[in-house]
Amino acid sequence: MTYSWETFGFHIPEILVPAEGTDYYQWATIACDQYTSEPAYWEAVEALVGSAPSTLRLMLPEIFLGEPDEAERIRRIHETMNTYLTDGTLRALPPGCMLIRRTVEGRSRLGLLIATDLDRYDFRRGSHALTRATEETVVERIPPRLRIRKDASIEVSHIVVFIDDPEHTVIEPLLHVPQTPVYDADLMMNGGHVRGSFIAEKDLAGAQEALSALFDKAVEKYGVDNVMLQATGDGNHSLATAKAHWEELKKTLSPAEAAVHPARYALIEIQNIHDPAIVFEPIYRVLFGAPGQTGEDLLPEIVRILDQQNGSARLLADGCDVPEGAFELPFVNETRSGSILVQDPAGELEVAVLQDALDVFVREFPGAKVDYIHGAHTVETLGSQKGNLGFFLPSMDKYRLFPAVAAGGALPRKTFSIGKAIEKRYYIECRRIGAGTSHR
Repeated sequence: MTYSWETFGFHIPEILVPAEGTDYYQWATIACDQYTSEPAYWEAVEALVGSAPSTLRLMLPEIFLGEPDEAERIRRIHETMNTYLTDGTLRALPPGCMLIRRTVEGRSRLGLLIATDLDRYDFRRGSHALTRATEETVVERIPPRLRIRKDASIEVSHIVVFIDDPEHTVIEPLLHVPQTPVYDADLMMNGGHVRGSFIAEKDLAGAQEALSALFDKAVEKYGVDNVMLQATGDGNHSLATAKAHWEELKKTLSPAEAAVHPARYALIEIQNIHDPAIVFEPIYRVLFGAPGQTGEDLLPEIVRILDQQNGSARLLADGCDVPEGAFELPFVNETRSGSILVQDPAGELEVAVLQDALDVFVREFPGAKVDYIHGAHTVETLGSQKGNLGFFLPSMDKYRLFPAVAAGGALPRKTFSIGKAIEKRYYIECRRIGAGTSHR
């Protein structure tokens, strides 16, 4: 049988896109959580955008979180949102979805922009919600994002959510349904190319039917009390922020108001994890030491913590093999590069073992911090600077994602990345979420 969109935790939105004639090269900007240790990137984006309409004005790059002018930046974001709604910068499409083809790094992937029901999502570990976080949510990272969403009249999203569709039945057939081209543009800062075509709600019946079949398979695979249909692939903390905002707002609403309030939903792009263009890249770590520490000071402390948390840990001598079942953690600092050998690891993934040690280090040495890096070259550059220690990690098999999360809950934070930094979703479409807006 064919189920309702609500059964899958989806909702057909009214999407906002920039007015015809807008320069998408300036309008579309990369996800706010990228290039967090590279101010030169954001300086270049600022220069490129200038005074043109841009999603740069609708979000706060995380490199600026905690800066003295954060509150003023957020105030200007809210002001710009309202301006774009009233001066014609944004235009509303009828209820429907956007079929998106993104080409970058020689690969082309498909996605469908839709809305997810936050009442069907739970980021807490051990959740059996229909939509689940795939990585540990750091609740301390929610409040800064919440300050932006709390008084926002619109949302602009970089959230990617996976569906598990090995037969390619949901998204791929939409290439052959009636659609209206909306944009076809190059993306700034080597972001590749993106095309978006609008599909009206009435032409999504095939996708709805295919999702019904996937839902039945998920019930059979995971059990009726553990059905998992959506798994966050990118933007875990942004979706968690939307959830936190909705839970607070819902307390002020009647049941009738809550049922139709636009903040109940969040704009997402669903992608099929079986799309061959979707590649899981590791997210590396760079440890920035406390004041006065060198990279060589950091190394024995990390080895000590790893040794305490696992069977044993030591520096791996050149040319030595890694014993079966042990983990190798390659590193680089200002003096040298090498590897740490962790025998009898306490976790099933290298990233989990390393992250546990880094968390302890940051607690023991006030002033130290960890950044999460996409790209080995950036790790080499940052890790080899004085006082830093960079770590490299292996990629995760993407086909392990759904079974692993369904069985054991969310993975360690920043376990994987969908491609490299430049492959991240760019902000393009928006959606109203403020009070008094359309129920969609």
